[in-house]
Amino acid sequence: MKQGIHPDYHKVVFVDAATGKKFLSASTMTSDTTTDFEGQEYPSIRMDITSDSHPFYTGKQKFTQADGAVDKFNKKFADFGFKNK
Repeated sequence: MKQGIHPDYHKVVFVDAATGKKFLSASTMTSDTTTDFEGQEYPSIRMDITSDSHPFYTGKQKFTQADGAVDKFNKKFADFGFKNK
């Protein structure tokens, strides 16, 4: 590999701001704050949303209803000669 063109990866702990769960991963991000993870100190980065708190992964996702959306579209654009086939 060519020297001097690749980013510097190091271990970083990502902390979910909502739940406090910590994830250890390799990243190019840096931080002035540190946290203890499994007995060692690592740089820490706070995240607003992670898989631990995102509604999609927690099963609390709400789905919106699209009842009549096609009929509403056809009615709105009927004058333009668009026909849904």
